[in-house]
Amino acid sequence: MLQVFNTLTRKKEAFKPITPGVVKMYVCGPTVYNYIHIGNARSAIAFDTIRRYFEYLGYQVDYVSNFTDVDDKLIKRAAEDHTTVPKVADRFIKAFMADTAAVNIEPATAHPRASENIPEIIAFVQALIAKGYAYESAGDVYYHTRKFKNYGQLSDQRIDDLEVGASQHTDDEETARKEDPIDFALWKAAKPGEISWDSPWGAGRPGWHIECSVMSTKYLGDTFDIHGGGQDLEFPHHENEIAQSEAKTGQTFAHYWLHNGFVTVGDDNEKMSKSLGNFVTVHDIIKTVDPQVLRFFMATTQYRRPIQYTQGNLDEAANNLSKLQNAYRNLDYRLADAQDGADAEVLQQLQALKGAFVTAMNDDFNVQNGVTAVYELAKLANVYAAQTTVHRQTVAKLQATLSELAGVFGVAFDNPDEGLADADIQTLIDERQAARKAKDFAKADQIRDDLKAQGIILEDTPQGVRFRKE
Repeated sequence: MLQVFNTLTRKKEAFKPITPGVVKMYVCGPTVYNYIHIGNARSAIAFDTIRRYFEYLGYQVDYVSNFTDVDDKLIKRAAEDHTTVPKVADRFIKAFMADTAAVNIEPATAHPRASENIPEIIAFVQALIAKGYAYESAGDVYYHTRKFKNYGQLSDQRIDDLEVGASQHTDDEETARKEDPIDFALWKAAKPGEISWDSPWGAGRPGWHIECSVMSTKYLGDTFDIHGGGQDLEFPHHENEIAQSEAKTGQTFAHYWLHNGFVTVGDDNEKMSKSLGNFVTVHDIIKTVDPQVLRFFMATTQYRRPIQYTQGNLDEAANNLSKLQNAYRNLDYRLADAQDGADAEVLQQLQALKGAFVTAMNDDFNVQNGVTAVYELAKLANVYAAQTTVHRQTVAKLQATLSELAGVFGVAFDNPDEGLADADIQTLIDERQAARKAKDFAKADQIRDDLKAQGIILEDTPQGVRFRKE
């Protein structure tokens, strides 16, 4: 049975969906004022891998991830670029979709935007006011934090300690508008020239936290299975989401809370920040790093563990990914001369490896042990593909299973649309073989070098010359 670590209870729990066969899952998306950095990518890749494993198990996954498209950061960026907030948001949402597609992240079932849900946000805030959990002050609306009895449970903090922190991080002007320093904004009055919408409290815009409460419950219901995001969102964002949502609905907001670990940069394990000059965006990384390598690197670290982003770790991931790709190609090559039939012993070993994979992944998505089973499958595939005689049913089953298990980590094997077509490569190989037979070794070497320059590596095997793409 699948066990997940629930941040709310701080222990592993058996996963039991609300609706059998369906997983309802909400993951906080980016604030779209810039390209996503590798911290954003880590969260997106971690939860995409979790989603893919649920799908591997046969679940239907209703996966919702939002875009924060109105915020102080967007307002500032729009002013700097002499444009509008919607244009900034549109630009970076488009970039997000392109960059995440490059690392093979499946699009969410829904990608709602805060700006598209303003009526629902206003209605949500009105409901909280009516229930006595919120109040208006000078055009702002704040949440009565102390009225929610379980506040601080998710992040394991005492409300009195939070009061001290709030008084240190809130400016005097905002504090004067609040009844309590730890109260937080649901709606913000617009400043002159800012993007705004009409509301019962005057022109303004949503606070950050309210949008996720509104959009998650709108698309998934008052109670859903999993809420995910980075560890940095536990407090205050997710804590505030729980307070808002449960105060309004009177229901448990999410049954399981999953949080991914941080990303550090370089051998010194520095936290990524613009001030340190180590701020890295996916948009820039994939200009020089194979996007599939970046995906594989991040997907094969258990989601709760920190990731150290270094060139050495990327190189190791590239090497391991190459081994899987080569194993797949070895099998693909042998399909051409495979005989009818199957090898029971090999298929039995394959089944055992599938069992090891599921056992590992059922332990809170332990991808390190899960991918180890995939590496063992690749070894089994290589040994079998090297045999003089192979059987078609066994080769096909090994190849399909390797694709299926590696697919959980976002690995997609050979794309026939990239580079030279296989038929064209085979034609050049045949020309090279003819040149060698005619003892025209200069031409044979030139063909090999030309193919290598295009990322095509030739290999001599007992079954003849074959190729692989780097």
